[in-house]
Amino acid sequence: MKILILNGPNLNLQGRRQPDIYGKETFEDYLQRLRTLFSEHEIEYYQSNVEGELINAMHRAMGHVDGLVVNAGGYSHTSVALHDALLAVGLPAVEVHLSNIYAREAYRHQTLLTSACRGLVCGLGMKGYELAVRALVES
Repeated sequence: MKILILNGPNLNLQGRRQPDIYGKETFEDYLQRLRTLFSEHEIEYYQSNVEGELINAMHRAMGHVDGLVVNAGGYSHTSVALHDALLAVGLPAVEVHLSNIYAREAYRHQTLLTSACRGLVCGLGMKGYELAVRALVES
């Protein structure tokens, strides 16, 4: 199975940005462990701080990957366009958030992407990506 992990704004700063909330490990370091853990599958990765580039990455994924893991960061709470792109590409997707969005500011409690995804993993740090990949490969 081929899976694309899409990370949105500020996730390129993982490991340096608010480590008390998001942890100290970079995503690139974690990605190597994730690829080792799921060595029988291909895991691609794309990160952008630009909403339209994330949508373009979803469009390019059609016919190329079998599933998506999406951490759209702050766009999760604001982007109807990302929601619509998830529906348009028709790929199974799992949404991930490093922090527990329901234990944070009220504006983070709603995510516009969840209804276009098979599931949501939040509050478990980087482990959420592993659980999301596992959900896709075992379904």
